[in-house]
Amino acid sequence: MPPLVHAARTPGLTTLTLDSPANRNALSATLVQELRTALATAATERPTRAVVLTHTGTTFCAGADLKFPCDPADFLALLREIAELPKPVVARVTGHVRAGGLGLLGACDIAAAGHGSTYAFTETHLGVVPAVISAPLLPRLDPRAAARYFLTAEVFGAAEATRIGLLTLDAPDADVDKVLAPVLEGLLKAGPEALAATKRLVTAPVRAALERDGAALTELSARHFASAEAREGISARFERREPSWLR
Repeated sequence: MPPLVHAARTPGLTTLTLDSPANRNALSATLVQELRTALATAATERPTRAVVLTHTGTTFCAGADLKFPCDPADFLALLREIAELPKPVVARVTGHVRAGGLGLLGACDIAAAGHGSTYAFTETHLGVVPAVISAPLLPRLDPRAAARYFLTAEVFGAAEATRIGLLTLDAPDADVDKVLAPVLEGLLKAGPEALAATKRLVTAPVRAALERDGAALTELSARHFASAEAREGISARFERREPSWLR
């Protein structure tokens, strides 16, 4: 089986590319484990000043792989490892992001996207809860916006994602590399020890939420994924029909 995460290195940067377009880079057990391994390797590479997390295909990440899901505890560990990595992690998005994929954006230090990208917390429409991802996201998001989009599963665009704090910046002309260029240039000029210490300062609320609430949130996620409502919602999604609660 070919790898689902590819690593490429240029001076000062390690780029990790999610490469599972057949399932829209969904968070399978394999993809999560490969990403965790790649991050651990990047953490030990002295020339690496920052990590760029990007993707192939039209979707950055579709959320949980509903056929081959990862354990919620493993996903929590991945989010903690992004937040605790002693190097900034920059999300580069040129496609759509759903559900658990938004948790990846929340854990990253900086997130930039092209104008045509879209976002949705789709969990409630499947009968599940955006539990684990709430830890890195709630410290970053506008509270009113978080309540609205967590509850309604509405789709919104890059400009709105930037306004509410999900993205750092978006590219109106869809050239995400152009808007990221000064960001990466700034990171590459920073002293590595100062960069690591400064990251710890700015990620303190996210790391505290992951540490404090992580166990309870993984239990909440697992409980709802195992519920009858989730089985119905997920079955309806695969069968391309409305779930029973809409009939």
